[in-house]
Amino acid sequence: MEILNNGVFTMEKSIDDLIEQLGSADEFEREEALGELQIRSEEAFDSLVEALKNRNKNIRRYAAQVLGYIADERAIEPLVGALEDNNKLVRREASTSLTRIGEPAFQPLINLLKHENWRVRGAAAWALGSMKKPEAIGPLEELLNDESGFVKAGAKSAIDQIKQANGL
Repeated sequence: MEILNNGVFTMEKSIDDLIEQLGSADEFEREEALGELQIRSEEAFDSLVEALKNRNKNIRRYAAQVLGYIADERAIEPLVGALEDNNKLVRREASTSLTRIGEPAFQPLINLLKHENWRVRGAAAWALGSMKKPEAIGPLEELLNDESGFVKAGAKSAIDQIKQANGL
């Protein structure tokens, strides 16, 4: 499709090209792709979900970020899966994106507090802290004796955030 850009005709980039651009070392190229994918979210959604499995960690990371900006409930399950990623920046972005989706992601995050993988439990705890819902305090308190220091720290921080935000 041709688009007029300052008097010059250019070809619109495909969704696949934009997703590849998420892996660019050039911050401006990445930002351009992030913005364009967000604008074309309906068209890009399935490809972004698929990109969460890409070999390139930056593509996975920024695909998770775009899914958070889109804030479509259909992204909850794939983002939950991304919490098991080997790369902590991908996990962090998936966690942040679940927080951006908000209320529909709350119960899935609560359920993850019992996940066998400590990274997933910890990411869920940190995300719940950002949501600041008092209903999360009880399930989070169960993690204060977790075997993982990361999980314990996440649960304590989340509880503190929730209490402070709600004057508890």
